[in-house]
Amino acid sequence: MSRRRYSYTPRRNGRPGRPVARGHIPDRTSSPLLPVMLITGSVLIVVGLLAGGGDALESPSTRVLSASDGPQPLQRVPAQNAAAPAEAVIAEQPPVPGDDAPPQITGGAAVVMEASCGAVLHSLNAHTQLPPASLTKIATALVAVDYMDMDQVIDVSIDGGALSMQTDATVMGLKPGQQLSLADLIGGMMMRSGNDAAITIAEAISGTEEAFAGLMNQKAAALGLEDTHFANSHGLDDPQHYTSAFDIAVLGQQLLQNPRLAQIVGAPSYTPNWDGGSLQNINLLLGNYPGAIGIKTGYTDLAGATIVGAAERYGRTLVVSVLQSSDPYVDASSLLDWAFNNTAPACGGPAQAGAASTPAAQVASR
Repeated sequence: MSRRRYSYTPRRNGRPGRPVARGHIPDRTSSPLLPVMLITGSVLIVVGLLAGGGDALESPSTRVLSASDGPQPLQRVPAQNAAAPAEAVIAEQPPVPGDDAPPQITGGAAVVMEASCGAVLHSLNAHTQLPPASLTKIATALVAVDYMDMDQVIDVSIDGGALSMQTDATVMGLKPGQQLSLADLIGGMMMRSGNDAAITIAEAISGTEEAFAGLMNQKAAALGLEDTHFANSHGLDDPQHYTSAFDIAVLGQQLLQNPRLAQIVGAPSYTPNWDGGSLQNINLLLGNYPGAIGIKTGYTDLAGATIVGAAERYGRTLVVSVLQSSDPYVDASSLLDWAFNNTAPACGGPAQAGAASTPAAQVASR
């Protein structure tokens, strides 16, 4: 089999880049009182991102996903190594909403959203168009399950090692000639941010990445998202590849409605049906924020660090997005803490992600 050639823009080539020309936003100052545990998590993610991703923390009692798992009800993974056990925090009665001001963050754009109906609880430059980096893969997963069964087997032609060498991109480690299910590829794409998996999925469904990006743009339009345009399935920088904090939060909200996708992004590890071993989830929010259930992190020089996080507490599920950040875990965690402690449920009752309504009706004012 002939060797694939790649010409993608490198994922990183030095220190974190500054904002792009489209929607430049100055950095903001983070709060000096953020927990030491979360600051430590932020240091770990910077190291992990520059090295192509780090291992997620895992305990023997945590259920690990594997390729043999069929469709089943969504099972949340307990948070680990947090300042207090996740169960103790979530079991508490909801606090009387306070009146604290939203925290300052390092990110240039952010949204906090109630997952059950898409109501926006807080926003910062919510509709500014910015590069999403690997948050793109949230949309890739959503489109993939629209067009293909998760148990369908796909022939692999991508050499993940060659792709990583030539583009400095994160990969799950695919090899030409392998056969993996769509679920396996999504596991590698979402947990390890595998660009090789994203390209394989795109080409299996549409023949080319360009054609698949067209399906991604159709999905965004169907959801009423006006600030998004995709040029590829993986998130490497492209002038025509951008989203907004609001749009990417909606896509994260939509992902939580699919039990198998939600289970993948909320688990610490996944074992595909291959000889490559277990894949560890590089999203450190899962190991450091009580009640965290996902969803995806990203980084390129142009985008900076990006995150779409989600957490459950007091019977609510909240989604947070932060773009153009220099401290994504602290930003996401402080925004989630603020929202849980200072806002009441915005959807008429306890939030359950599976009951989410059409987000177009919940679009924040522009």
